[in-house]
Amino acid sequence: MSNEISNLYAQLLGETAQISWAEVMPQFAKGNVLWVASDQDLVAVAEHIINDDKKQVSALMQQKALHVLTDEIALDYAQRDPELWAVVVTPWVLLQERLTPTTH
Repeated sequence: MSNEISNLYAQLLGETAQISWAEVMPQFAKGNVLWVASDQDLVAVAEHIINDDKKQVSALMQQKALHVLTDEIALDYAQRDPELWAVVVTPWVLLQERLTPTTH
């Protein structure tokens, strides 16, 4: 496997930013927010969607690592206002909560 990143990955990385739940809510209300599991590479998931990589996207969905943001998760985000990161893959906003590592 090559350590080089694609031009698309680099572009998406540059378009990925921290975002507040308040900024995401209008897109959630339209049903345009995809939730990405915290253990996934947000930019790589976006790249799979743009490249129409049905095999990878389907696998992520089957693993429940990618799905339309649920009301339950939205309510949790509204209550906690966690650190969220997003990248836009029109018409979707891919959203991911960044979990801080626990110290032992």
